[in-house]
Amino acid sequence: MGDIIIRNLAKEYVNHRILPRVKLNKGAASGDRVLVLDSIDLDFKDGELVCLLGPSGCGKSTLLRILAGFEFYSGFISIDGKQVQGPSPDHIFVFQHNALLPWMTVRENVSLGIRHLKKKQRNARIREYIEMVELEGFEDHYPHHLSGGMLRRAELARALVVNPETLFMDEPFTGLDFLAHMKMREEVVNMHEFIGKTIIMVTHDIDDALIMGDRIVILSGRPAHVKLTQKLDFSRPRDFRNQPELNKLRNEIFLMLGVNYAV
Repeated sequence: MGDIIIRNLAKEYVNHRILPRVKLNKGAASGDRVLVLDSIDLDFKDGELVCLLGPSGCGKSTLLRILAGFEFYSGFISIDGKQVQGPSPDHIFVFQHNALLPWMTVRENVSLGIRHLKKKQRNARIREYIEMVELEGFEDHYPHHLSGGMLRRAELARALVVNPETLFMDEPFTGLDFLAHMKMREEVVNMHEFIGKTIIMVTHDIDDALIMGDRIVILSGRPAHVKLTQKLDFSRPRDFRNQPELNKLRNEIFLMLGVNYAV
C-alpha cells in the first residue's frame, strides 16, 4: 500500500497556463516558457520518510504539488496502483505557511476532515490526535493565540486525523525559531515511526533531511532532474558529531549543491 511510482515526469509553465510538453534547449526558458521538471523517474516505498533537496527554485515544491494532485503534468504517476489525476483524501498536503482557518478553534480545525463521523467517534479521534501533537489544553484556542510551533502541530493533527496513506509536507518548519524547529523535527520523526505513514517532505535544510529521512532525493537546477537518491542507513537519533559517515555525507551534499562547507 502507498507505493509511489513516477516515470518520465515533466512540467512546463507558459504564462501561468499549462501547455503540453515541448522540447527546449538547456536553460529551460524560451520567451515566456519555463520547463521546471524534466524526465523525472522516482520510486517511493510505502512507509518511507523521504526528503527532497535541491537549489532554490528548482521545482521541489512543484513536484510535491503534482504528487498531491494539485497540478497537471505530463508523464506517469501512480500511488498505490492508481494514477494521480487530482487531489485525494488519502494523500494530505501540509502547506509551507499556516493554513489553519483563523475563525475556528484548534478543535474545529482538526475536525474539518472527519465531520462525517458520529459525534462520539469524532471527539475520540480529535482527542487522540491533539494529544499526539501535545496540544492538550489548547483545544478551544484560536490560531492567533498559538505560537508558531503550536500552529504547525495543530496542522499536523488536522492532517493526520483523517488517517491518510501519504503526507506531503512543503517546508513544514518555515518561520519557526531555532528551538521550535528542533522540537518539531524530533516530533515529526517520532510521529513517523509511530504511525508508519509515507511522508514526502520538501526542505532546503540539509541537516533536516539527513537527520529525518529514510532516504534523500536531490534535484538539479532547473529544468530539474534527479541528481542523487541516497538511502540513509544511520541509526537514530542521528548526530553529526558522533556519526562520522553521516557528517561525511553532509559535506559531500553541501559540495554537490555548490557550497564549500566542511565540518
